[in-house]
Amino acid sequence: MSAALKLLASLDDRKAADLVHDLLASAGVSINGPEPWDLQVNDDRFYTRVLRDGTLGFGEAYVDGWWDARALDQLLTRLVRARIDAQIRDSWVLLAHVVRARFLNLQAVTRAFEIAHKHYDLGNDLYERMLDARMMYTCAYWRDGTTKTLEEAQEAKLDLICRKLGLEPGMRVLELGCGWGGFASFAAERYGAHVTGYTVSKEQVAWASERYAHLKERIDFRLDDYRHARGHYDAVVSIGLMEHVGPKNHRGYMELAHRCLAPGGVAFVHTIGGNRPRAQIDPFFHKYVFPNAVLPSLSQLTTAADDLFVIEDVHNIGPHYDHTLCAWQERFDAAWPELRARYGEPFRRMWTYYLMTSAAGFRARYLQLFQIVMTREGTPQKACRVS
Repeated sequence: MSAALKLLASLDDRKAADLVHDLLASAGVSINGPEPWDLQVNDDRFYTRVLRDGTLGFGEAYVDGWWDARALDQLLTRLVRARIDAQIRDSWVLLAHVVRARFLNLQAVTRAFEIAHKHYDLGNDLYERMLDARMMYTCAYWRDGTTKTLEEAQEAKLDLICRKLGLEPGMRVLELGCGWGGFASFAAERYGAHVTGYTVSKEQVAWASERYAHLKERIDFRLDDYRHARGHYDAVVSIGLMEHVGPKNHRGYMELAHRCLAPGGVAFVHTIGGNRPRAQIDPFFHKYVFPNAVLPSLSQLTTAADDLFVIEDVHNIGPHYDHTLCAWQERFDAAWPELRARYGEPFRRMWTYYLMTSAAGFRARYLQLFQIVMTREGTPQKACRVS
């Protein structure tokens, strides 16, 4: 039995409440207090659930309406900064998750389509209302504080990537994890590139193929796992894929990118990253949002690239993700009256908790967003240090 379960077995309800009260107080959060970031308990079962199930229980209790906060993002930011997760992580849920991740390759090819079924195929109606016009589901770039809208910020991010790649008309680009075709369409329209994109989401392929039918001579969307990519390209790009690759497959990803990259080409990775290596994602995110995902550390990625690539540039735009997530939340809230009948109240609370927990991670600098530019050994250095 884990230490958390042993402790729980010895506590009555009052002692459990006192312990959770002390945990939250260490983060500057009061229970049923007057501040907007204070946690308001609606069900006294909340206390033992958190002690028993850790961060999963904390998130599920919010989804079930057992607690609320007027400023959820502020509450979660305080908890992340205080690393409350580390104090309650000895739950049976997390221990089971760690063991599973250690002995299994949770990102194997046989599991590749799980994330699409669970998350990316939820419904294009949801993503159309939450995201920008190109359906970019990754960090935007709110350049110099002059970018005002989500559309402008996502276009700025796409242009930044294209400039780092040095795209020119006619260049061939391989995109691993192409989403709804936002980058592919931008690169084809603005830079005249030819893009081959891989995704495991049938909904993304259907939406992108219809939306960008006029670009079919320049874009090839493929419903397949990224590991099946073949051919030679002037650039190999992934924007939001590496979070699903997993530490057991980082080297394989780099080898594939190296194999597919033509001499003189550029490889580019845009990924959320953690401040330390880890083998698994938080149990709440694994269960409800991104099954089998793992956030890489920078050291894991650079080690995986050893003897294959020269790291030309690393750009951390993590603070821009806080702004992006808040923009998504604002659009989600505005669209909820249209979405309510299909998705239901528990989904609304789960989705809000996911977005605001993510925003808190970036606001507290617990999470980063790395853009990494790489070339094969022997390639002259590119002018890729742009902003």
